[in-house]
Amino acid sequence: MGPFDYDRYLVDQVIRPIANLYRVTPLAAGETQAGPPIAYVRQKKLAIREQIRFFADEAETQELFHIQAQTWLDTGGSRYDVVDGHEGNIGLLEHVFRKSLFRSTWRVSSPLGEELAVARERSQAMAIARRLIDFVPDIGGLIPIPYNFEILAGDQVIGALDRKFQLRDRYVLDLSADAERVLDRRLAIALAIGLDTLQNR
Repeated sequence: MGPFDYDRYLVDQVIRPIANLYRVTPLAAGETQAGPPIAYVRQKKLAIREQIRFFADEAETQELFHIQAQTWLDTGGSRYDVVDGHEGNIGLLEHVFRKSLFRSTWRVSSPLGEELAVARERSQAMAIARRLIDFVPDIGGLIPIPYNFEILAGDQVIGALDRKFQLRDRYVLDLSADAERVLDRRLAIALAIGLDTLQNR
């Protein structure tokens, strides 16, 4: 199988002071790794214009694709192109600002702008609770609230992103229900990274 032919991936953060780093590893059953990492991801902190780069190797010599903000300023309803250096645009990630006020929501589109899927927080009650707890001074950020997403194509759930509570951010991306492969796995992995890095939560 190729690196982007799997249905399940582990996305885990590597803590560094000057950049957010992640590894993406294919999964077999449970959290059993199906092989070595297939992508290493770098997001520079405090960058003027958001760009997140995905590499095939830990030395970062071979770029696979990247996420590029369409504008310099984050105005809430931000849009990000997912771009392969050889093939051009893979797709588009868009933060749906109004829906995200109470339940974080992202739209995933094809390079032609056709909606492929929507990712939203699975539980609206938990989403509201998390927002309220964030206002509690000093301790709000220390109270663990599940931060899990469902990925829908129309009314059908085709995937999920579930956070594992550990010191560093760690997620399982599961697209087992996407039998028709509506989502390019590169675009789905970009979405998983974007849900952790591109919004305040």
